[in-house]
Amino acid sequence: MTTFSRRGLLQAASAGVAVTGFPGILRAQSRDLVVGGAAGMAGYMREFVFPVIERQSGMRVVFDGTRSLVNLEKLRADKASPRMSVVLMDDPIMQIAWAEGLLEKLAPSATPNIAKLIPTAIHLDGAWVNYQAPWVGIGYNRDSMPRGVDSYEALWAPANRGKVILPSLQNTEGLWTMIVAAHLETGKPFAEAQYDADAAFKKLATLKPNLLTIYTNQPQAENLLESGEATLMSGQFSSYTLIRKAGGAPVDLAAPKEGVFAMPSGICKVKNGPNGELANAFLNAFMSAEIQQILAEKSYVLPTNTEARLPAGFVVPPGTPFAPDWENVNKNRDAWIRRWNEVMA
Repeated sequence: MTTFSRRGLLQAASAGVAVTGFPGILRAQSRDLVVGGAAGMAGYMREFVFPVIERQSGMRVVFDGTRSLVNLEKLRADKASPRMSVVLMDDPIMQIAWAEGLLEKLAPSATPNIAKLIPTAIHLDGAWVNYQAPWVGIGYNRDSMPRGVDSYEALWAPANRGKVILPSLQNTEGLWTMIVAAHLETGKPFAEAQYDADAAFKKLATLKPNLLTIYTNQPQAENLLESGEATLMSGQFSSYTLIRKAGGAPVDLAAPKEGVFAMPSGICKVKNGPNGELANAFLNAFMSAEIQQILAEKSYVLPTNTEARLPAGFVVPPGTPFAPDWENVNKNRDAWIRRWNEVMA
């Protein structure tokens, strides 16, 4: 008959925990999906969107919020062993990431909702897709400007001296003010003015007396607008300013008569990123009508899924939002940023 000592049983039990318990921990960890995106979206994504996806899939979304250019640098640095599995970035940064081999093309078999997207939301045969389309105008403080803002000329108006906030050209939303400046200087439509950098910087230089600050961190700058220290904030998204308005902040988003801009939001799969199946589930969810309807309701964006319904009372500015030539932007952006730093310092 075989006998077991108490010590032996304890040792065996400990070994059992080491052998059977640790894989359980690994399994729990493997349900974590690291997703990169803009810092400004963290609040509403964590409150309204991620919990739905987590319940559907059993994953835990770990969100890493920062600027698109910073996320690009992270993808480059981690190329050999990616930490992120999915990234939400602006289209011009997506183009760079794809060209550098950092993205994995989406497979319709793994993300079937891609077939329900409008054709213009699918880029390079699935290199990345747009899951929403915020529009861009001028954020303003309603207490300071109860009549609103009807023209981009308001940014230059003497009455707003020291009251204007601009996004840095390091931020994608900084591009809109540059195009507006070229348009106002030349009288050319946005489609032509976007190529006239000399005119843009000439006009931008005359804006300096009106500047309160130039930001790279949008939420911090938003505090200045909401407090009334700033009156106007150029290049702002419906997906942030209108959320703040709905939450009771004294702000609104103007659609100036010259036109508004389109800033479709992209989502992609990181090449060789961890948890590929969970990444596919997350991507497919973001392409679904269910998630896009939540985003339309909570963040005031246009969906790209053809089956998604707009909530009652959803207001779309008149006209077609202007989207720039992103290839031209990427080709010239570094030089523009250097010139921006010289002119706007």
